[in-house]
Amino acid sequence: MYIVNLTYLKPLAEIEAHLAAHRVFLDEQYAREVFLASGPKSPRDGGVIIVSGRLSRAELDGLLAQDPFAQNGIASYQVTQFEATKHHPALAAVL
Repeated sequence: MYIVNLTYLKPLAEIEAHLAAHRVFLDEQYAREVFLASGPKSPRDGGVIIVSGRLSRAELDGLLAQDPFAQNGIASYQVTQFEATKHHPALAAVL
């Protein structure tokens, strides 16, 4: 599994201008069962995405490069990979 920590590089007004396209990107990954949870951080200086371990780190990097936030240079991404050795039983199908 992965935790993706996004940090905004531009003012919120510019983030908002690309938010609809970013959400379409997120929805596509939820439909593929790749992304498990996401949302803005508080304070709103970025966001977090929880990603299934079904793909390799290289595949994840390629996927994140397709995010409109990345394509427009308005966010940076820090990826942390971890092994979910314990989890709620409801998550077994998506890990």
